[in-house]
Amino acid sequence: MDNPAMARILQDMAHDSDILIVGGGLNGPALALALAQGGLSVTVIDARPAPARAEKGFDGRAYALAIASKRLLTVLGVWARVGANSQPILQIKASDGLAGQGAAPFFLTFDAAEIEEGPMGFMLEDRFLYAAFLDAMAGTPGITLLSGETVTTQEVGPGGVSVTLASGRQLSGQLIVGCDGRGSGTATRAGIRRHGWGYGQTALVTAIAHELPHHGIAHQFFMPEGPLAILPLPGNVSSIVWSERDETARQIQSLPDAEYLAALRPRFGDFLGEIRLAGDRFTYPLSLSLAEKFVVPRVALVGDAAHGVHPIAGQGLNLGLRDVAALAEVVIEAARRGEDIGAIDVLERYQIWRRFDSTALALGMDTVNRLFSNDNPILRFGRDIGLGVVNAVPSLRRGFIRQAAGLTGDLPRLLAGQAI
Repeated sequence: MDNPAMARILQDMAHDSDILIVGGGLNGPALALALAQGGLSVTVIDARPAPARAEKGFDGRAYALAIASKRLLTVLGVWARVGANSQPILQIKASDGLAGQGAAPFFLTFDAAEIEEGPMGFMLEDRFLYAAFLDAMAGTPGITLLSGETVTTQEVGPGGVSVTLASGRQLSGQLIVGCDGRGSGTATRAGIRRHGWGYGQTALVTAIAHELPHHGIAHQFFMPEGPLAILPLPGNVSSIVWSERDETARQIQSLPDAEYLAALRPRFGDFLGEIRLAGDRFTYPLSLSLAEKFVVPRVALVGDAAHGVHPIAGQGLNLGLRDVAALAEVVIEAARRGEDIGAIDVLERYQIWRRFDSTALALGMDTVNRLFSNDNPILRFGRDIGLGVVNAVPSLRRGFIRQAAGLTGDLPRLLAGQAI
């Protein structure tokens, strides 16, 4: 057929949606909104009941959103719904230390004032962000959300992809996108292998109320057993991501609240005064998981399905949103040109754009964790000197801040705050 637009209309008529997204966490809804704003129809298949994560109460999950991620959420119409619940990050302080001994004499401070972009990031609880995505999807034409449904099979053909759900329902589209996490069934069914390893570390996660204000400062303490992140939330409350060796973490998690706090205090310190628990306690095993490919014909992977990383720099969700922005731009522009959006030559544009950056960052965080999660005196001396050198050189500091804020590299339009 000579008319690409007419060919696409006829192709659309044969499918339930242009794109099927498997996974309704955060990346899935973000991608759905971006694609729908670009004129494409989307079905989001979420294994969990939709309202479950939007209920009130801290569930242990909070995210450090980079400046670029905030820009994307603004364009998608989500930030206006959550901004009042966010906490600006004005400084980040990183230090090497031992429990009960405080920070080493060399430390690293990143200050938002150095890049003149406002706060360098924002802390936001999962429950607020997820609820905002639900509201935005409900108000956006072209998005269908199927909650409590799982994919059991997927089949790829020359003209599209079809899936069968556990309920027996069948759906078809031009492209399937796996936003279904590290154990991605989408990737497995597509024959995409994974590489990675466990760290022998478990993250203990909770919210801590403290006597003194945090002033919007995030802290990263590098301990021999693993890093401790203290991340500011609204009010005198902080989220902690406390990494320990697996067995130690199991023992600490099994303790009553008072003894849990007693184990935390020597690591946390007293710089915020008295502390108490302000939420339930959770644990998450830590590992690295990288997909061998991000795309195969009619299948693309986004977020943890493509690259599950160590939380040491709080970049997991930001990496996923970078994938969202790149894939949405590639697919929308291809559709506007009348191309087959599931064709491998189209999808490889996304892979070329995102694979090196995300893999390099994942391996970089892996290296940092291995360098700091030990008490080798030679390594300790070297890394402390390194922190001091970076802290003393403004251009190095600004470079790190801009990279963490998602302001470097070949940015998709959504991350620059522009609609596609």
